[in-house]
Amino acid sequence: MSHTLSSWSHRHCNKPFSPSGALLYFAGVFLFTAKGLPLQSKQSGVTFVEQGRLILETEAAALHVAAQRLDQNFGDACELLLQCQGRIVVMGMGKSGHIGGKIASTLASTGTPAFFIHPGEASHGDIGMITPKDLILALSNSGETPEILTILPIVKRMGVKLIALTGRLDSTLSRLADIHLDVAVSKEACPLNLAPTSSTTVALAVGDALAVTLLGMRGFTRQDFARSHPGGVLGRRLLLYANDIMHTGAEIPLVQSHEGLSEALLEMTSKGLGMTGVIKAGQLVGIFTDGDLRRGLNQNVDIYACSVEDLMTVNPITTRSDILAAELVPLMRTHSINGLFVLDDQQQVTGAVNMHDLIQAGVV
Repeated sequence: MSHTLSSWSHRHCNKPFSPSGALLYFAGVFLFTAKGLPLQSKQSGVTFVEQGRLILETEAAALHVAAQRLDQNFGDACELLLQCQGRIVVMGMGKSGHIGGKIASTLASTGTPAFFIHPGEASHGDIGMITPKDLILALSNSGETPEILTILPIVKRMGVKLIALTGRLDSTLSRLADIHLDVAVSKEACPLNLAPTSSTTVALAVGDALAVTLLGMRGFTRQDFARSHPGGVLGRRLLLYANDIMHTGAEIPLVQSHEGLSEALLEMTSKGLGMTGVIKAGQLVGIFTDGDLRRGLNQNVDIYACSVEDLMTVNPITTRSDILAAELVPLMRTHSINGLFVLDDQQQVTGAVNMHDLIQAGVV
């Protein structure tokens, strides 16, 4: 950098000082350095990977300290959150606000009703979203965020409880809180010790610890999780049943056992499922697929003289309508089949499902 300064000084010492000229010059030097040379000085000997590893280790160490520091305040916070009859209102400004938004989302998706409110917007009307039955979870590393402190007297008069996550035990926010959780860090991972890095990681982890602890205390199950994530893969796998995706009524390919192969082929191809069920006396007695047809041709069977009953596969794999659609995937793969029929308690066909239906439903 000193070489850069002397270079600029030498070139411009006999000219009037121009801030814009200096800015353009140093911008050019920066761009040249960024494009042509590694940002890390060669003399330091520290690679990008080593620097990245050091940052991760710094944040991991901060998490370890936070875990060891956890005390009864955390247990009291969990009890207070569990007893809340309203919703958990999470708030924070800047990076703490982003962390707060994620914590609110995690709480809401794991059985604890919660939402994020921007403190600045709260003081301009959104405070009306908070009710006396709610509980505030406020994040502020300094504990002195003015936007949060401005609205606290109002919500406190409403009787709303406050849990604060701060990095200072002597801060205004920690003193006003009903329960304070210490998320202090000795240093940020940022080499300038300025950018919120270790502190936001610890705050996020403590928020996760609260949410997941509550999850266990509420007896939250995989099915509960699926209900709050119907658009995700896990949600579909835990919520969709055979009854939800199966073909019914006239869409089910079925022929009588005495019918010929032409009728069976027409039914199979027109319904587009790659199979047809074979019915006798109202019961499913077999299934006919293109594989059965190929086997018959390989055995020189007179396909014009035989009935579908002569070539069908007997005792086909079937399922019930109350089986999870996701469970049909391993069932089909285990038996090397691409489709099956759904039977009711009277063993009558009520539906048909093939692998394409499962893929389309997003459970594969």
